[in-house]
Amino acid sequence: MVVTVKFFASLEESLGKSEEILESVEIESVFDVWCQVSGETEKPSNVLAAVNASYARFDDSVKDGDEVAFFPPVTGG
Repeated sequence: MVVTVKFFASLEESLGKSEEILESVEIESVFDVWCQVSGETEKPSNVLAAVNASYARFDDSVKDGDEVAFFPPVTGG
């Protein structure tokens, strides 16, 4: 399975990259993608996700060719 992963705002800065192509047979969910790209094994409390430009939960499934994006909560005024 190949998934394109994008990082925005402070996540891009902290991870030092804006995009990564992830190839793995062990990806089933958004959470699996997060674990592979971040090295963390717990769901972050301050990170949002989207699959193919639609908001997603971390337990949503991911398919071959999907684009998964991670970003901090958006605020404005």
